[in-house]
Amino acid sequence: MNRRRFFKLCVGGMAGSSMATLGFSPQAALAEVRADKLAQARISRNTCPYCSVGCGLLMYGRGDGAGNVKDHIFHIEGDPDHPVSRGALCPKGAGLIDFVNSKERLRYPQVREPGAKEWKRITWSEAIGRIARHMKKDRDAHFTVKNENGVTVNRYQTTGMFACTASSNEAGFLTLKLARSLGMVCLDHVARI
Repeated sequence: MNRRRFFKLCVGGMAGSSMATLGFSPQAALAEVRADKLAQARISRNTCPYCSVGCGLLMYGRGDGAGNVKDHIFHIEGDPDHPVSRGALCPKGAGLIDFVNSKERLRYPQVREPGAKEWKRITWSEAIGRIARHMKKDRDAHFTVKNENGVTVNRYQTTGMFACTASSNEAGFLTLKLARSLGMVCLDHVARI
C-alpha cells in the first residue's frame, strides 16, 4: 500500500463514518418519502403583539379559505425576511402558538349590561356602533372649547387611546390622526413602557 492509497482509504472511511454519525443511511433515506408538514399550509405574515420590537412572524394555517372550511393555525415561526428580527423570536414570541390556539382566548365581542351578572355575546358591528355611541355621548358632554383663560384648546380629556406597537408606521399615523381629530390629548403607546 502506498501513501496515496492510504490517504484515499482514510478519507473515504472518515466521510462514511461522518455521514453515518449524522444519520444518513441510504437504506432508510430511500425506504420512505416524508411529506413536509408545512407543504400544504397557507402562510400569513404578521407581527408579534407582545412588545415594542415588532418581530416578524410567519403563521402557517390549514384550510383553503373556503366558506365551509375552518382555518387553523398550527405553526408559527420567525420571518427571516423581516427587517427587524430577521427570523429571531424571544421565548414569548416563540410560544405564540399556545396563545393563538388557547381555549381561554376571547374570539368575539361581549358586553355586560349595567346590573347584569352575565356577559352577552354581540356582533362586531354592534360592538363598533356601541363604542361609537358611547364616545360621541362622552365627547359631547365633556369637550372643552376654551380653557379658563379664554384660549381656544378644543380638547377631549375624558377618554384616551392606547396604541399597539405591533402596527406599522402607517397604521400608527392613522391612529394618531383619528385620536387628534377627536380632540384627544390622553394618548399612550406600549413602546413607552
